[in-house]
Amino acid sequence: MPKHKWKFTAHFRSGAYGWKGTALATKRMKEAMTEIKKVARSDSALAGQGAVELLCSLYPACEHIDGSSGSLGTALNRTVTALVPILIQADWDMNTRGRWLENLYEAVCNDGWSILSEVEDSWGEICVYPGLANLWADRLVPFLRDVWSSESRGHVMGDGACLSCLLYAHRYDELQELIALDRVKLWSNAKFWAEALVQQGKIDEAVAYAESIRDFHEGRYDNHSIDEFCERTLLEAGRAEEAYVRYGLRIPGQGTYLSIYRRLVSKYPHRDARQILLDLMGKSGEKGKWFAAAKDAGLLDVALTCARSGGAEPSTLLRATRDFAEKEPQFAVAVGIESIKALLSGMSYELPTGLDVAVHYEAVMAVARQHGMREQAKAELARAACGPFGDRLLREALARKLQQDSPPVTLRRENSDERPV
Repeated sequence: MPKHKWKFTAHFRSGAYGWKGTALATKRMKEAMTEIKKVARSDSALAGQGAVELLCSLYPACEHIDGSSGSLGTALNRTVTALVPILIQADWDMNTRGRWLENLYEAVCNDGWSILSEVEDSWGEICVYPGLANLWADRLVPFLRDVWSSESRGHVMGDGACLSCLLYAHRYDELQELIALDRVKLWSNAKFWAEALVQQGKIDEAVAYAESIRDFHEGRYDNHSIDEFCERTLLEAGRAEEAYVRYGLRIPGQGTYLSIYRRLVSKYPHRDARQILLDLMGKSGEKGKWFAAAKDAGLLDVALTCARSGGAEPSTLLRATRDFAEKEPQFAVAVGIESIKALLSGMSYELPTGLDVAVHYEAVMAVARQHGMREQAKAELARAACGPFGDRLLREALARKLQQDSPPVTLRRENSDERPV
């Protein structure tokens, strides 16, 4: 049978991408995933081969790219995450799977960026056959034990694969023994013992053990990963209320406030979405940051409260003014006024100018004029322009816009035509 010719291999040669190759490499990864997934619909074994070939070529092809922006890492993580299930579902017999895993393990050992860490962590599941998982565990355990038992603990390539196989094969005693040798107590390793406790039905012990890893590092290490594990464990155990109170409302250090809110709503579908948002606002103490989440959820009264509390980006408020100009004009005008106040107070990420004030003013007044709120909006903006707070030059710019927007004054003179002044 002739070997299948994958199109993506031409784009993932060693050193294929240079320093500024993030955009092109990301595009090629998407194309490769499309090609592999298309094959997977009719031939899972062939798709699995494609997955191995792509995983083995990711680091050699991308190692010269500047990854400081984080975009490349995101694309790589997304690709690896999508390929792991394809590996697991590949219709291979045990010997064939073993041969492909040898290729994959070589790539893991040569991976200079830990791109394949998720593959390592899923090694037991990728083995599929318990016998194969046991073979890999027997192969890796002695080496891992020797390194972790030594005085100078070194890094072991494939440690995640070893621990994953022990967990998959339910070899809990050996897993516990190895984890106890890890004096550094990395959560990336400790999580396997935490998962083993869950598999044994020891929910409280698993959560307590995860918390002990956090305590060991005095709360400075992998907090969010530990939170996610504990929350998921309690949810799967049917203890949703405890999960929500203890872990659900902990604000992670990454992600937008909107994505945090959406994720929490999806995790707790039986809780009131409005109350979830209010709980998050109360927990964080920064109401303004939740404006986009409230607006997206249709909770416009909460969104307006967020806007008035300060902390919302003026450009975000201005966008809402334009988006809601027709369907919710009162909200649009109120939020637009808050965007101008935020500019005056210096809440913008970039240093605002008089031109910014003029742009915001015109957007707000366009809606106000159309819906009969012109005088009301001008009165509130006049109070902001005359107030003691905010940048003086920006307040003067707002005052000029208000003056220019005033109607002409008509003077009456005896025996003369009326003329505007």
